[in-house]
Amino acid sequence: MRRKTGGDAVTISVWPDNKPLDVAAIRDLPEGERAEQLKLVAKQVRRLIVQMIDTARAGHIGGDLSVTDALVTAAFGVLNISPETADDPGRDRLILSKGHCAAALYSVLALRGFFPVDDLETFMKPLSKLNGHPNRLKVKGVEANTGPLGHGLPIGVGSAVASKLSGKNWQTFVFTGDGELQEGSNWEAAMTAAHRKLDNLVVIVDRNRLQQGARTEDTASLDPLPEKWASFGWEVAEIDGNDTAALLKAFTQNRNGKPLAVIANTLKGKGVSFIEDRVEWHHKVPSKEQVELALKELA
Repeated sequence: MRRKTGGDAVTISVWPDNKPLDVAAIRDLPEGERAEQLKLVAKQVRRLIVQMIDTARAGHIGGDLSVTDALVTAAFGVLNISPETADDPGRDRLILSKGHCAAALYSVLALRGFFPVDDLETFMKPLSKLNGHPNRLKVKGVEANTGPLGHGLPIGVGSAVASKLSGKNWQTFVFTGDGELQEGSNWEAAMTAAHRKLDNLVVIVDRNRLQQGARTEDTASLDPLPEKWASFGWEVAEIDGNDTAALLKAFTQNRNGKPLAVIANTLKGKGVSFIEDRVEWHHKVPSKEQVELALKELA
């Protein structure tokens, strides 16, 4: 990937030869080592996010950085997804309902081998397939067009029902924002998922407690969030959503015949000190000096 700095194009090493990562090698590691390797992948994804948003001069950097660990753990550590099986009816499904955080999803898909890493430099450019919100007709590996909040979980419920009806038993992971849960469509979907006992469905709530312009609890309170999901008939795990070991454990836990809600407590802007837990970084773009500082912190 190339990043423009002060008018000059600078080549930045993403990974050796910009090749996709060896997922099988990561999954063959003992659990503790696997979690550590996933942390390294997450750091690399965060670097890509910063560079993409710098190049595009647009994006949603705070939420991208908070959801990174969960996306990486699912895509590299758990789910049966790959470029080779992208059209396989029995593949697992990863749905990013908080579609405004597309930079994180694209970075993960690129390192997973769905398209060349160097394509990330076209993020949000005219005619680029890497739009500001993901489009399943343009990007291999994207399962649903998302952006209008509250749509991903209903789609995920449909996917999980289809899995049950087909007998193929694929998993569907849906990543939502926490502010997004103020949309009622999520709770209709949650009720349906519990009624149908969709134990092949996992929703991961990126609980960074910030949304556009304010904290979630100041806008429309969500707490007590774990109890709300449980009251709808879901199995619930509340964890540190920036801890790959905790995420691995939650994603593979016994679901007791229920859909699983993972309340992933995260830090918005995770990994970059001046962005962490700052509401203005919902979609603020860093300056040249801030980009250099961010990449230094993520080195």
